[in-house]
Formats: sequence, structure tokens, C-alpha cells
Amino acid sequence: MSTATKLTLEQQRAQDAWGCSIRYEKEHVNVAKSLPALIMNSGLMQVLAFCHEKGGANQLVADQLRAWLVKQRYVAEARDPGFEAFMQALMQAKPSDYQAITAEAFAWLRWLRQMAPARVKGN
Repeated sequence: MSTATKLTLEQQRAQDAWGCSIRYEKEHVNVAKSLPALIMNSGLMQVLAFCHEKGGANQLVADQLRAWLVKQRYVAEARDPGFEAFMQALMQAKPSDYQAITAEAFAWLRWLRQMAPARVKGN
């Protein structure tokens, strides 16, 4: 593939999820598989707060999700502003923007759910 070829958003999501899961262990895979259902039941902000408080694999996966959302320009900062600033941005987001952010989180997590187990088995 030439360097001039622009990747689709799906390819970018896949590539990012693949890279994020390179050092995953079984616990990370379990978190990746459970996050979509948790978000569906409780909401994105609540799940990010839960993962931050829980630490470990939960926090790592949530931090990677946040980094992806920042990379997709869902917050004004060019770099990951960190947990607190990202949560503030979510709290101040218009409802339509919050829905778009949540939809993007689900789209990225769909890839992570598939890539993470493949990476762990491949080690």
C-alpha cells in the first residue's frame, strides 16, 4: 500500500485498537469485552469514571479509549487533556455531540473487542 493511500475511518479504528492491545493480558481482554455493555447500561461518563476509580486494566483500556476520542477531535485539545479535563468536556458537550462521542466509542470498542483476544492468543 502506498503512503498516499488514505485509510478509512474503519481501518484507522482497527489499526489503533490493534496497537493498543499489543501488551494486553486476559484481564484487559475481559475489560474490552465488557465495556460496551457497561456503557449501554450506565453511560459513557459513568463508565469512564468507574474505570478511572478501579485502576489497573480498567483504567488502561478507558485511557486508550479516551485517547482515541481525543484523536478524533471530540475535544478542543490536540493532545489528551487527561481524565478530569475530558470529563469536563463531556459534561459541557451538546447532547448531539455527546451522542456522537458515545457512538464513536462503541465503534472503536467493536474493533478492540476483536483485536484484543487475537493479540493475547498470539503471544
